[in-house]
Amino acid sequence: MKLGDSLGRNRKRRKRKPNSAPVTPASSERDSAPSDSAARHRATAGGPGSVSRMSGRTLLAGLAIVVIGGWFAGYALATQVFFPAPPPPGDLYEVPDVRGLGLASAEERLAGAGLEIGAADSITHPSVAAGLVLGQSPLPGQVSRPDTPVQVTVSMGPQMRSVPDVLRLDEARARLVLETSGFVVDVDTLEAEEPRGQVVEVSPPPDSVVALPAEVTLVVSVGPPVVYMPLVLGLEQLEAETLLDSLGLDVTDVEEVFRFGRDQGIVVEQEPAADTELQRGSGVRLKVGRRGAGGEQ
Repeated sequence: MKLGDSLGRNRKRRKRKPNSAPVTPASSERDSAPSDSAARHRATAGGPGSVSRMSGRTLLAGLAIVVIGGWFAGYALATQVFFPAPPPPGDLYEVPDVRGLGLASAEERLAGAGLEIGAADSITHPSVAAGLVLGQSPLPGQVSRPDTPVQVTVSMGPQMRSVPDVLRLDEARARLVLETSGFVVDVDTLEAEEPRGQVVEVSPPPDSVVALPAEVTLVVSVGPPVVYMPLVLGLEQLEAETLLDSLGLDVTDVEEVFRFGRDQGIVVEQEPAADTELQRGSGVRLKVGRRGAGGEQ
């Protein structure tokens, strides 16, 4: 055997595939089945249902474009035709501060800034004098066009009012009258002959014209002065009368009663009793022991 023949046979064996089976018509038909199924699926997907879905999407997209386009067209028509933007303003000037000035001085200052004063409103003010500017619009530091007047508010000064006459009224009614009239009420008390709770003095006096808010002081009676009845039993009649008079009490009656011994000329009874609360000027009654004939000598 030749070496060349042996090598040639070995090459032929290596080229042959021992496990490979010959292709038969059945196996070829099975391999082509998936391809036919995919082709049928593609044909089904491209049928009438697919065309209907695509038509619906196209209709919605078109409707959205129409709506959005109509909105933009309406906005442009409204802003450009029916409600156009105002023309750009001309010259603008800074508004000066005219508060605290008189009306003439405020008008002069505004004219110096290229502006003019408008109509002036007036209100009362408790502390700002009449004729001075309280407020303005536009505010200081803002800008305004020369053809736009600056509105101002001028003080009329404090409100003036006369003090009502509340003398001889009770404290509650007098306070009500004064407070509803815009006054601030202060109350003081005083011992007086007038009944307790009655107004006996007003400061400032009634009918005085004052600026509101103002304080009015009411002096209210607490009644006549009160004293306590002293004990005068055992005192000489003259000594007892002197003591009672110094307290503002009035001895209205002195009755003599018969007594023996040392009670003669001495106060033996008193009315009212000691420590009784009395108003000044109240009357007091005394009983004094009667003196005998020997005692009068």
